[in-house]
Order: sequence, then structure tokens, then C-alpha cells
Amino acid sequence: MSHPDPGREAEAAAAMGFDLGECVQEPIHLLGRIQSHGTLLAVEADTGTVDTAALNTGCLLGIEAQELVGGPVTRVLSPEDWAEALEAGAQHEAVSLVLPVSIDAAGDPRMFDVTAHRQGPLLILECEPRAVALPHFARYYQGVRRALTRLRSSTSAIECCQAATREIRALTGFDRVVAYRFEGEDGPGEVVAEELTDGHEPWLGLWFPASDIPPQARRLYRDNWIRVIADVDDVSVGLHPPRQAGSGLPLDLSNSVLRTVSGFHLEYLRNIGVKSSMSVSVLREGGLWGLIACHGDTATTVSPELRAACEFFGVAFSLQLAAIEERQQAEALAASRERLDRIVSRVTSDLGTSLLTGDDALRTLLDADGAALCRGGRGHFSGMTVAPALLETLQAHASGLSPGTVWSTDRLSGEPDRPGGDLTSGPAGVLMVTLSRSGDFLAWFRRERPTARQWAADPSKPVQAGPRGERLTPRGSGAVFRAVVRGQSPPWTPADRATAQELWRALTGLVLRHEAELRALNDQLRVANADLDSFAHAAAHDLKEPLRGISNAAAFVVEDAAADLDATTVRRMHTMRRLAGRMDELLDSLLHFARLGRGGLHRVRVPLDRVLDSALEVAGERLAEARVRVIRRDLPEVYADEHRLYEVLVNLLVNAAKYAADQGDRTDRTVEVLVDTLRTPAGGTPRQTVVVRDNGIGIPADRQAEVFELFRRLHGPDERGGGAGVGLAIVKRIIERHGGELWLESEPGRGTSFCFTLGQGGGD
Repeated sequence: MSHPDPGREAEAAAAMGFDLGECVQEPIHLLGRIQSHGTLLAVEADTGTVDTAALNTGCLLGIEAQELVGGPVTRVLSPEDWAEALEAGAQHEAVSLVLPVSIDAAGDPRMFDVTAHRQGPLLILECEPRAVALPHFARYYQGVRRALTRLRSSTSAIECCQAATREIRALTGFDRVVAYRFEGEDGPGEVVAEELTDGHEPWLGLWFPASDIPPQARRLYRDNWIRVIADVDDVSVGLHPPRQAGSGLPLDLSNSVLRTVSGFHLEYLRNIGVKSSMSVSVLREGGLWGLIACHGDTATTVSPELRAACEFFGVAFSLQLAAIEERQQAEALAASRERLDRIVSRVTSDLGTSLLTGDDALRTLLDADGAALCRGGRGHFSGMTVAPALLETLQAHASGLSPGTVWSTDRLSGEPDRPGGDLTSGPAGVLMVTLSRSGDFLAWFRRERPTARQWAADPSKPVQAGPRGERLTPRGSGAVFRAVVRGQSPPWTPADRATAQELWRALTGLVLRHEAELRALNDQLRVANADLDSFAHAAAHDLKEPLRGISNAAAFVVEDAAADLDATTVRRMHTMRRLAGRMDELLDSLLHFARLGRGGLHRVRVPLDRVLDSALEVAGERLAEARVRVIRRDLPEVYADEHRLYEVLVNLLVNAAKYAADQGDRTDRTVEVLVDTLRTPAGGTPRQTVVVRDNGIGIPADRQAEVFELFRRLHGPDERGGGAGVGLAIVKRIIERHGGELWLESEPGRGTSFCFTLGQGGGD
């Protein structure tokens, strides 16, 4: 098993005392409270009736929440403002739009910024008092324009992050702004860029545990570009009623700008000396890449205009990061094009051998320690050894993905469906591209690369006892803890993924082209085989009649004129009859062989014991004459055409009788019929195999391939019981018709084992 990551282990161990699981399970979108510098109304969009109101509407809007709920929203907003809010909120459920509105609060008109968004049937209105008469659009516009210009000049992700932190701090005035990049969807985060005022400890390069931002918080960051906390010591405001009548749950504030945050998070911010904060999400392909986190030493209310400017900047920053990564991918792909072309140029119909046999070009294409192609139940490998259990897990995973999907992990030990067993000597990271819906895949593997990291606090102590009991520890450079991360490979880059997918595209084109060529050849072969079968059938049938005439004519000559013929002529006449009979037997064999290719198979589950009994009724007498004893093991059912399988066993048993050991060489002559699980010579997974094994004379190694050829005998026509040399050719054709494989293992003087499988469903 891979060595544990101290940071992650420490987080898991923290369940003693302060339960980090509570942070993970807390429904932070259903806290039912808002920040007190603004107020909130939830209004039924269809009727304009107030459904829910914050408990501070009395002091901010001049009407208590209990009075507002159940009444028309036009007690607060003018009909024109309500209509405008409805129109703004109808555009998209998750989009918040800000409207400047004048509200008469107990006879005192006040300007509010009203943010409107839909939440199901409700229109959520969040009202923030305006501190200044006019928004500073010009100043924000110039600041954002300058920031975007500097972003566009960045050539790397880190340079882009540095520009972003500098420009966001210039726009907002926060005391610390950091760019925080997540390692994977649910992993820890690293501070990759930072801007801060004098007197603050630098966090650049520090890692923070994944538990600092639990999954439900990451979901909200993904769904909302911006999150502001004006004052961590704010006494938040509840809602009336506290729960919705229909669901019994608090009002869903997932997209609220005033939503308060978890008490755990507020205490965490206090522990690191933060009074106010703002987070801008950074997204990549719909996932949360990271955050721009802003911290203030004093309480700070961020105006809607500034929020909008920062949100716009976050969108532009995400797009710029994507553009940089795509450019780097394109450059990496161009750099690897020559290697890709070299790999693709040598691909043949034997994909596995041509890709992975020989040099390490495929493996080194992604700077990997190993590579594997698993296709059709067979594996081809290069580089490091990979456990069969891992390959089976990857195959199961690949079967659930669309062809061409690239899946990767740099921490196999953290995958939920990882195989059991000791993986310390195996790969720590895998990048896999699926080839088919049946689970075929091409994969690259990387070994563990221990990595030293600086954590913002001792990862073995994520909680410490303090004035409020056990709580999350403060983070800061003064408490840097250095730890080596184990069980993790170097990360797979977007360029690695793009290269793998490009190779898949190239291979797909080649395979499709090869399949089209093979399909055309198969069509031609099918026609040729049909013609050949018809010819063999007609030839065998049409030639028998003349042969019968020749044989009969020779017999009549001998019977009628034998006295007038010399001995040589009579002998020749007898030879003519014998050869005509031999030819007739050959034509019968040819006719039977041809018929095997014409008829269909009727495959059923059939007891092999029953088929063997039937075969012994025919072959048993030959075996008894040759004094060959039959040994039979427990035989299961197999999926086969019973009549054809009977024919296979008859031929193999008669063969054992013909080629039994000579009397002087062996007294105990046997033929054994059994079923075993064997790997075929073609490779792949072991399969159910029928074995007919004798201890006869055996077959020399250099002649073993000949025995399956039509009309091929290794002895003279009258030796070893004679025959046409068709029996094993018939056996081979029947097995091939079943989609199985036939092979033999033999040693002269020791005997021969004929082994065969029966294709898909043949007992596998």
C-alpha cells in the first residue's frame, strides 16, 4: 500500500475531540441567517407576496418582518421597482442583478442596492444601504481595464496569478490577497502567488489541508463567482419564518450575497487574524481550479459595484488561465508531434505488438515508468510491472466510460475503487484513455515520487486546545511544518492528457481503416470459401460415379476373364480396384469436410460425460483392440453443438488407439479425458479447456503443425490403422467453427495432449 500523506492522515485522525466531519456535513447553504449590514426578502414571484423576511427589516426598511410576511412586496418597493426586479430575476436562476432603488423607510427615503435572483418559485431580494450617492463606475472601469491588460501579457499560469493578486489588491485595498490553487477536486491547496501589506507573514508556497475548505463550500464557490464576509464578528440576522412551510427546511441561500458563513469558518478566520474577507472563484472547464482569497485587518463592506468588478475580473482571469493552459497544451502537442507520428507510423493490425514491443517510445511519450494496452482480454506491456488486480480495476472503470475519455490520478491509493493488496511496488499514478465500451484501454503508469511540502501548520495536529476548546489551528509561516508526501506520482498535466487523446484519435483512424480493409478481405474470403465449398461438394459427388464404374469394370474383367489373363494383369486389376476404393474414401472425407463449412451449429449446454459415452460406443472397440484404457475425470457441461463435439471426441479417441505405444515400449496404455483451466497459446486469460491426453508414441516437434493439415499422415497409408489423413483436419475445422482454439503438446515416446476451447460461452 502507498505510504500515507501526513496531511491527509492528520485530518482523518482529527475526529478525536473537534470533529472535522461536522465541517464536511454542515449544510452551509441552509444556515438560515444573513450578514447584518443588509436585509433580505423572499417573494413569491407569481403573486408578489412576501414569503420570508430577515429579522432586521424593521431597522433598515421601516417595517418589521412579521408584518411584511404574507403581505405584498409593494409595501416596500414601488410597483415599477418590483416589475424591474422581476424582469431582472427572470433571466437566470443563479444570476444576481443589482438595481438602485429608493425605499421609504418610515418616512425617510433611503437609497439601497437591491440584488435580485431566482430561487425556485421565489425571487430573493437583498437590500444593502448605499453609503455614497453615486457609484464609482469610472474608477472601477479604469482599474479593471488596467488589470485585464496586465493579465493578457502573462505567459504562464504563475505569472497570471501574480498579476491577478496584484490587481485585485489594487482594486479592493485588502491587506492580503493570495492566489490559491487546489490539487485536484477535493485535495489540499497551495498559495502560488501573494500580495500583502507590511507586517504580515508571507504564505507563498505554503500548503493548506483539504479540510480547510470542505466539499460543500467548494460547491458554493464553484456556483458563485464571489463570496464576501464584511465582519467576522458580525452578529448575523435570522429569518422569519425560520423554515419554509413546504419543505420544513430553512430558505436556500446558495446564491445569496448576504448569506452568512459557517461558524467554523468564522472562527478559523479569527484564528488567523482576519477581520473581513472576499473570495473570487477561479474555474477551469466547469471545475474549481482555485481561489483568489482576500483578507482584511478591519471590517470592510464591499459595494455591489466593486463586487461586480471583481466578479468580472474573476471571469476574465479564469479565461486567461484557460487560454494559457490551452496554448501550453498546443505547444506540448506540437513538440510531441514527431514522436506521435513515429509511434503511429509503425502501427499494424497487431496493435499491441507494434505499439509496445521494441523500444520505449510509447512509454516515454508521457514520461511514464510503464505503459499497457489491454484489448480483447489480452495485455501488452512496457516498463514497470503492473499487478493484474489493478488492470482488472482499470478495465472495469474503462467499461463505464465513453471511448476516447481520458481519466487520470496521481494518487491511486486514494481512489475509492482501488484494488486491494500491497501496491507499494506498483504505480502510484495512472493516465488511461479508453478504447472501447467493452473495457479496452491504453494506460501509462508512474511510480511514487516523494515530495517535500511546507504546510501552514503541523498537519498531524489540525486541531489544538484553546480558549474555546479544541479548534482548527492558526496557519502562518511562523508555524511552517515540513513533511514529505508519499504515495503520489508526479501530476499528469493537461498536455499529457491532450497528447493521450491525440494518440487515441490517430489510433482510432488507423483501426477503423484496418477494420474496413479487413471487412473487405473477409467479404472476399467468404465468397471464395462458399465457392470452394460448393466446388468440393460437387467434385466429390460427381467423381464418385466414374470411380464406382472403374472399380466395377475392373471387378467384371477379373471375374469374367481371369483365366485368359496373365498374373501381372490380374494383379494390376486388383490394384485398380483397391486404388478406386481408396479414392472413394478420400472423396467421402472431402465431401464431409466440405459439409462442415456449410451447415450451421446448434449450440446448447450439453453434459460432456454424455458426449463421451456416445463417442466411446464408436471408438471403444478400437481402443479395446489396441488395449488402451480410458481414464475419465469429472466432466462439466459445455456450450457446444453436441453432434460436432461427438465427432471431435471420436476422432481424438480413435487417434489415441491408432498411435498407442508399441507393446514392448509400454504395457499400460491410457487415454485420459479431462477439463482444465488453461491459457491458450494465443495468450489472454485462462479459459475452460477440454484435454484428450494419451501416452502413445508422440509427435516430433518439427512435424506437429502438419498433423492438422487435410490429407496429411505422418505414416504410410496402411500403417497404424491406415486412414485418409482427414480426422484431425476435421477436428480443427469444428473447433474453429465454435470460435475456439485447438493445439497440442507432445513429446516422442511420452504421448500427446490435444487441447481445445469452445469459444465464447464454452464454459468460460
